Amino acid sequence: QVQLVESGGGLVQTGGSLRLSCAASGRTFSTYTMGWFRQAPGKEREFVAAIMRYGGRRYYADSVKGRFTISRDNAKNTLYLQMNSLKPEDTAVYYCGATPLDYCSSSGCYSDWGQGTQVTVSS
Repeated sequence: QVQLVESGGGLVQTGGSLRLSCAASGRTFSTYTMGWFRQAPGKEREFVAAIMRYGGRRYYADSVKGRFTISRDNAKNTLYLQMNSLKPEDTAVYYCGATPLDYCSSSGCYSDWGQGTQVTVSS
């Protein structure tokens, strides 16, 4: 399995930016499609963005399209999520996940997860 550790969360005001990182262990990181999900208290975990293995196609939830950018650096075994124009609705714990599938936007497809990093956007 892949060990994942998220970082970069914090408290920002509306309109601010954050860059989340997900550090992965293992020598086969580039062969995994990677995804970002988020979960607010009392809510279900929801899809945010995904990037296919080897850094190809990228996908975004409609709620973040145009504001968030997912990327990966396979040489560093690291996944990123650049978040701009943040809104209070973006407040949640953000998780990164790994899947051997080419693409999946469902949390059930991802077997390996990090512990999450808290993002709080104040108004």
